[in-house]
Amino acid sequence: MDENAYRIGLIGVGRMGANMARRLNDEGYTVTAVYDLDSEKSKTLSAELGCSVAKNPAEVGQRSNTVLTVVTDDDAMRKIFSEDDPDSLLLVAKDRLFINCATLSPSIHVEIENLVRQYGGQTLEACMASSIPQAREGTLYLMCGGKRDVFEWAEPLLKSLAGAIRYIGTAGEAAKVKALVNMVMNMNTAALAEGLGLGASMGFDLGMLREVFSQTGAASRVLETDGPDMQNRDHACYFSAEHAAKDSGIALQLAQAHDLNLPLAEAAFLQYCRLVDIGKGEWDKSAVSELTFPGRGETGQ
Repeated sequence: MDENAYRIGLIGVGRMGANMARRLNDEGYTVTAVYDLDSEKSKTLSAELGCSVAKNPAEVGQRSNTVLTVVTDDDAMRKIFSEDDPDSLLLVAKDRLFINCATLSPSIHVEIENLVRQYGGQTLEACMASSIPQAREGTLYLMCGGKRDVFEWAEPLLKSLAGAIRYIGTAGEAAKVKALVNMVMNMNTAALAEGLGLGASMGFDLGMLREVFSQTGAASRVLETDGPDMQNRDHACYFSAEHAAKDSGIALQLAQAHDLNLPLAEAAFLQYCRLVDIGKGEWDKSAVSELTFPGRGETGQ
């Protein structure tokens, strides 16, 4: 399908959403309008891309036939698809596709799909298992859920954003897989912080220790991405501790629904909750090392 078939609006243009918009603009797609609760983000991005700043979600839908949403949580998702809000996307849902990219509970994807279909539109979940550089470069890993024919219509667009795409199944199924991905990633990050923290306590050179980890069973993706940041206390945010807590919480809710006890996932969840509680929720998840490294402590001093 030609990219001219899509008129694309974006709701939620933080670090991920903005870079997805830039990527689509570079690929020749028409980005029609952007909206964010932080109006300055919308204004800055619209000036860069030459698109409109929408006053509300409904205006994004009016100007677009395909809307990508990257919102913070289930409550934010219900807000933009509310039946009671005069600025809701439901007002303009007919004949439109909404591609929902945030990490949300599986049930919200089912709920929104059913609601949007009642108003004549379609939805697709496209859960992202990558970070900001991949959003800009178009090399995201996307896990998709929804109606198969809807996925096939959107696939050319998704390929412009992704290095790899996996269709998982019906609505909510991709969100379940994404919850598992983030649960394991968050556990790996917390475990790495404890391993490096203990090594630091014993006086080992952390560069040496990371190299040894990389050549043994302690190797992991987060060793590559978060290990240097933990060592250097560089917690510039790519994936926040607040989001780590939220996503691990979603996975634990799924475990509870299946009568499973996941003590490691619970322990990691509590570590990220501690970071949020001490005011470090906006730091990168690598900041979990602040709770384990000697001489740092919960204040991060």
